[in-house]
Amino acid sequence: MSGPPPQTQARIEDDAETVAQSLEQPELFARLYDRYAPDIHRYVARRLGDALADDLTADTFLTAFRIRARYDRAHPNARPWLYGIAGNLIGKHRRTEVRALRALARTGHDPVAASWSQTWVERTDSRVAAQGPLAGALAALPAGDRHVLLLVAWADLSYQEVAQALDIPVGTVRSRLNRARRKVRTRLGADPAFVGGTAEVV
Repeated sequence: MSGPPPQTQARIEDDAETVAQSLEQPELFARLYDRYAPDIHRYVARRLGDALADDLTADTFLTAFRIRARYDRAHPNARPWLYGIAGNLIGKHRRTEVRALRALARTGHDPVAASWSQTWVERTDSRVAAQGPLAGALAALPAGDRHVLLLVAWADLSYQEVAQALDIPVGTVRSRLNRARRKVRTRLGADPAFVGGTAEVV
């Protein structure tokens, strides 16, 4: 896992102040959109496909703008907060995500999953990244476990950031992640081709 793109400390520390200032100057909230919309869009596209990514990314920032007065300024980095909002919106499309994963597991290709699977192939070992067994393993996970796993594997959030995004204790993040990894490994079996190619997830 390569981790998120490097950010300067000043840029991270600016988020809470930007949210605060946007209460008086709403146009300043656009800075957060410029900063994080590409990441949120990529994440939603990987989970639900390009067809929903534009709308859900816009909805994420509209929701964030509406509730910005409740933002906890003790958190200088707004990225986990935005992923948490996006995750809630993705949750409303859980059936779409599971249907895409199951179709990919069955056929090796699905129009809904095609956009994120292609991105994934570019980032990981093309021998296995878009093959069915991993998609089937992800589809079989409970929604909460899958969400934690993909926030770590695809959004590059730390355990603490996942806890902040989902408003759950770090211990819960760890237990869900361990459970998800164990289930995915079990589902994939001991085939060395899958063990190496899915390191990013498991």
